[in-house]
Amino acid sequence: MAAVEVPVLIVGGGGCGLAASNFLSDHGVAHLLVERHADTAHVPKAHYLNQRTMEIFRQHGLDAPMVEQGAPLELFGGLRWLTSLTGGGEMDARLIHEMDAFGGGVLRERYAAAGPVLPVKLPQVRLEPILRRTAQERNPGRVLFGHEMTGFEDRGDRVVAEIREVATGETTTVTAQYLIGADGGRTVGSALGIEMQGLHGLLDVTTAYFAADLSPWWQEGTLLTHFLNAYDPDLCSNLIEMGPSWGKACEEWVLHFPPMPDGRLDEEAVTARIRELLGVPDLELTLHHVTNWTVEALVAEHYRKGRVLLAGDSAHRQPPTVGLGLNSGIQDAHNLAWKLAAVLSGRAGDSLLDTYEAERRPVCRHNVDWAVSAASHHQTVLETVGLGPHAPAQRRERMFARFFEQSPIGEVVRARTAEILDTHRAGGQAHDLEVGFAYEQGAVVPDGSAPPPRTPMRDVYHPTTRPGHRLPHAWLEHEGRRVSTHDLAGPARGFVLFTGAEGTAWCEAAAQAAEKLGVPVTAVRIGTGAQYADVDGGWAAVRETAADGAVLVRPDNHVAWRAATAAEDPAAVLADALSRVLAGTGADRATA
Repeated sequence: MAAVEVPVLIVGGGGCGLAASNFLSDHGVAHLLVERHADTAHVPKAHYLNQRTMEIFRQHGLDAPMVEQGAPLELFGGLRWLTSLTGGGEMDARLIHEMDAFGGGVLRERYAAAGPVLPVKLPQVRLEPILRRTAQERNPGRVLFGHEMTGFEDRGDRVVAEIREVATGETTTVTAQYLIGADGGRTVGSALGIEMQGLHGLLDVTTAYFAADLSPWWQEGTLLTHFLNAYDPDLCSNLIEMGPSWGKACEEWVLHFPPMPDGRLDEEAVTARIRELLGVPDLELTLHHVTNWTVEALVAEHYRKGRVLLAGDSAHRQPPTVGLGLNSGIQDAHNLAWKLAAVLSGRAGDSLLDTYEAERRPVCRHNVDWAVSAASHHQTVLETVGLGPHAPAQRRERMFARFFEQSPIGEVVRARTAEILDTHRAGGQAHDLEVGFAYEQGAVVPDGSAPPPRTPMRDVYHPTTRPGHRLPHAWLEHEGRRVSTHDLAGPARGFVLFTGAEGTAWCEAAAQAAEKLGVPVTAVRIGTGAQYADVDGGWAAVRETAADGAVLVRPDNHVAWRAATAAEDPAAVLADALSRVLAGTGADRATA
């Protein structure tokens, strides 16, 4: 391959890197992606796409195949704790507790009111081929698997990288204005000397990916089922559907369990362990993959160094609890794509890219801390009620017997345990964590308002147009069609200025500001006599501005600025706000 010059080089073709490729293409940014493996992931990895991530994929026209291939909410919207999958003993296959989670059951109405799309369960092994196909369609010949970066140099005005085709050993030089490190931290971050800060070696886990027919015993409807063995703590585990069919028809599974004492990972030993853990001694199964891995809770010291930016696992790694890892990576790419587009097109200066770290790092730091807290709490709760994996064998059997005892005391024990396990809603019902996060500084202009109230468990989301927050969803009517407020923002529209029926002056201001700054700004009027009708009052309930006020929304659907009412000189006010957003100085000047 001849030497290549390209605005952006993406290193890493996992979920985050492929998402970044799709997003950059939609923003019209030429780029090259290289991935050292010949194909996408062969193991499931992450498997939950939360509501915010699905909104992002919907914005970029990627959601349809994910919804089609993924599990519907009614087949995964819960968590369940059992003693085992099956077995003939008195304590086998007994239900300990279950709860609605991730938008399922009684939570569904709340999630449906918050966004135009619901969460989806789709393992990374099935997600990545979708993203790869669309990335290649949108950027033909520039999504290269089987190619690895062997080194790079940031020369101040550009990045020069050496790329090697794995199969042939042929090398080429790629010159890019910016490099995105989405390689899981294998090369880019360490080469820059960026420290991963946090907790190493939290927990060792063995994960087995296998195919088997579990339909005679499987109780569908969960994202994850915990098995708390009544006799042997080493036989505690959790089981997850991995598709491609769902519910009782599911063909492939992942089982997480403690590493075996002898450390064996061969097929014979792991197959025997799976049968023992599930309580099916003659289970026919095909073992696809098995690995030992260590849970970490790490965040990169910096997300940017010079012309190199880190995203996904290169920037943060966390326990799988709450399902925030891949989702955070997709949201990294979404935040970064529009900013690179603005800088590379000349509409913004390089300083806009500094807001990537200013915005994403605090959110991801909080996500990592939350995942650690949720995982630790879950284990602590199980140990407290005597059902955890560290309870001594004698005490363990006694506690389980007491739990299932049909007596007034047994009833009390079950009621107490249910109340305590319900506190795990911070792990399974943290809707506000998924969609209610905000960028407090960066490419936003704060207005001095306080954030909406948040419950300690983050289980209630309050929509708001406060700068830095995600644009609230509301259904509108336009030319006989129902559209979401989210449909009115995105790469094709640039910045979008939402105003009310009395906001014609803001519409004129949008056109003037766009011409003055050379920045696309689309004006949207909502209300009686306007182009979009708020037929059920949903937008009026969440806009938090008067009918002559305005809300400026970025291409990533986060609020950049707002005006509660009309302005004396709306064109000047709006142009000033846009300038501050694009310079990444909105927060500084707002507090000066």
